[in-house]
Amino acid sequence: MTIYPAIDLRGGRVVRLEQGAFDRERVYGEDPAAVATEFAAAGATWLHVVDLDGARTGKRGNDQALAGIVRAVDEASEGTQGARIQAAGGIRDAATVAAVLAAGAQRIVIGTSALGDPAFVAAPPADEWQAICLLYTSGTTGDPKGVVYHHRGAYLNALGNALTFGLSPRTVYLWTLPMFHCSGWTYTWAVTAVGGTHVCLRRVDPALIFPAIARHRVTHMCGAPVVMTMLIHAPDAVKVPFTHTVEMATGGAAPPSTVIAAMEKMGFRVTHLYGLTETYGPATFCAWQDGWQTLPLPERASQMARQGVSYVTTEGMMVADSATLAPVPRDGVTMGEVMLRGNTVMKGYLKNPRATGDAFAGGWFHTGDLAVWHPDGYIEIKDRSKDIIISGGENISSLEVEEALYKHPAVMEAAVVARPDAHWGETPCAFVTLKPGASATAEDIASFLRDTIARYKVPRHVVFGPLPKTSTGKIQKFVLREQAKEAG
Repeated sequence: MTIYPAIDLRGGRVVRLEQGAFDRERVYGEDPAAVATEFAAAGATWLHVVDLDGARTGKRGNDQALAGIVRAVDEASEGTQGARIQAAGGIRDAATVAAVLAAGAQRIVIGTSALGDPAFVAAPPADEWQAICLLYTSGTTGDPKGVVYHHRGAYLNALGNALTFGLSPRTVYLWTLPMFHCSGWTYTWAVTAVGGTHVCLRRVDPALIFPAIARHRVTHMCGAPVVMTMLIHAPDAVKVPFTHTVEMATGGAAPPSTVIAAMEKMGFRVTHLYGLTETYGPATFCAWQDGWQTLPLPERASQMARQGVSYVTTEGMMVADSATLAPVPRDGVTMGEVMLRGNTVMKGYLKNPRATGDAFAGGWFHTGDLAVWHPDGYIEIKDRSKDIIISGGENISSLEVEEALYKHPAVMEAAVVARPDAHWGETPCAFVTLKPGASATAEDIASFLRDTIARYKVPRHVVFGPLPKTSTGKIQKFVLREQAKEAG
């Protein structure tokens, strides 16, 4: 019989639960060493704390017993390849585990990668439209919504990723993108579909990423721009060199030319993807053109930073008037809203029919992103509709100002939002994080920008400090807008 290596601390007892028979309990007592020895012998390599019934009964387990078991498992598994302790998403020490238990956790689970039923037969869904998972938008607007994915969309977008990013059985994919974000942009399924190798990390840390790339000869990875910023500005001591090229896909914001140049220098080839939680992650990509390689860096980066053309699995993409749905001319100048449709668009927002109806008005999914359509068919986002700054009747793209800010030698991260102004209506306000060891004043920043962009676009206020981000690394502009209102 297959055993679930689990310990249940109800009433201070330690029990073993058998697979498919949770009513059968073998009581071990409270001897951590005995428990650790048996489960280590069974090949247990991880420990996880979960809530069992504390919320219903109000019981609490034995904190001391749990802490002792954690320590004992640590000792018993010491030196075992892959041995690790995880609890409630990454707790690794006995004291913290005990604190989690004290907060209401009732059960610890020690697991092994060998678990599973070899006789299990997978059954496809009865209907491809059946929901496969629920994911929430990242909350950059302060109003996250539950997005319902269906099986067909997940399947198609995974295959679209494999085709677009050149995945194969030789692929070694490093996880620097959270799997909870759009199901890892569906690369969770894409890499598996081609028979590639997943290399997982406990956390996004350059000290772990560079050695993993060199050791496993990583071929592909994805991440938000903040991940690339971390890699670029990592201490030289952790930048373990590698001799091959790593394909790096990024999304969320167009990578500035300085970031692209720095990544290429380290051995990464950057591809810009575009999409939303509502589109299973990527829906378009900036397809590489052979002639770009000979362009000067600023021009090449400008081409590479565009959102590009649609995935082959995306049925429809256009830049159009939000009200009439009339496509804009492909002149690279006329602004419209990016709209998408097809099987790789969500079912809808969970229990929010009004938001779902608004999002799909006219039979197209309205992204809220404003873009131009170039003659070569590539789209280029100029701003989110809510991020456009209207100053004295003139539209100012926050993305344009941010791109200029990133070119300042002291700037590591930047974001620009509207600040209310009694005379102009709105003016740009810049939030800047400086590179480690760098210094600059607000006047230094403004003076630099006056030589780069039109003067009316230069921020009148510059605020220095760390930028608020979501769990996926996206900058929370709604927080910055509130801060901008208070900026002196």
